Amino acid sequence: MSNNHGNTPAAWTSVFVAMIGFLVGSVGLMLDPINLPVFYVGLGLAVGSFFLFLVMAKMGLHEEKH
Repeated sequence: MSNNHGNTPAAWTSVFVAMIGFLVGSVGLMLDPINLPVFYVGLGLAVGSFFLFLVMAKMGLHEEKH
């Protein structure tokens, strides 16, 4: 377990992108009629944020000393 408690650029960026994804997906579901392409874009952003985190962590941006 890391001692940084997630306070790294990789973690912050991943959470920010995931939040944007949830926001876009929510807007897609609230439109009348429901706009599934917008929802799927939001879903893709939310899922993609995990892979973004993995890439940034491999780049060394998820370490204590960055």
